Amino acid sequence: MKKFSIDQLARFIDHTNLKPFATEEDLKILCEEAKEYHFKMVAINQVQSDRCYTHLKETDIGIGAAIGFPLGQTSIAAKAFETKDAIENGATEIDYVINITEVKAQNWDYLKEEMQTIVSLCREKQVISKVIFENAYLTQEEKIALCQIAKEIRPDFIKTSTGFAPSGATFEDITLMKQYVGEDVAIKAAGGIRDAETFLKMIQLGASRIGTSSGISIIETLKADALDGYITI
Repeated sequence: MKKFSIDQLARFIDHTNLKPFATEEDLKILCEEAKEYHFKMVAINQVQSDRCYTHLKETDIGIGAAIGFPLGQTSIAAKAFETKDAIENGATEIDYVINITEVKAQNWDYLKEEMQTIVSLCREKQVISKVIFENAYLTQEEKIALCQIAKEIRPDFIKTSTGFAPSGATFEDITLMKQYVGEDVAIKAAGGIRDAETFLKMIQLGASRIGTSSGISIIETLKADALDGYITI
């Protein structure tokens, strides 16, 4: 069991707005909320990196650009270009979606090259890299194979989901991913995490980041439940 302050728990959260119809005002509100609650980063579509940078450049809140989003069905070169462009426009974290067609073909060399390419670009610029598996479409064997590639390439995070698939993060997936990457790669849970109980359970199972658009309600619930300002997990 470990005690966490409310601020420490808020720093697990990637505050998310990936809606295709997000407006300038929506993005400003997202960033202001992230500052108010001291979330770890804002998760946005790649093209919005510069807009969020404008609002967050003098803070410790990251700007997370989604790459190849949400389907992952673009070439390695296209994902590399998106990654470079996002970083040039202020992104400090990159969440890219793997090519699931190549997973189904068991083309592990392709997936290794894709991961190595994006992770290397991020390392060069000292930007955090996250690899989105989109577990809803994968078998257990495919998830394990991807974890093994990640253990070799060493992105900063592997991530369960985009939030756009039929299902998002599950407790079983966090347990499986943790089993196969151990302490070598961190885990981000995303998709369908809308309440404090689920949030805390994901952390308990080994997630180091939580992607959610429900961060405010989660933190407000935890504030109400806290004893002397702390939550014990």
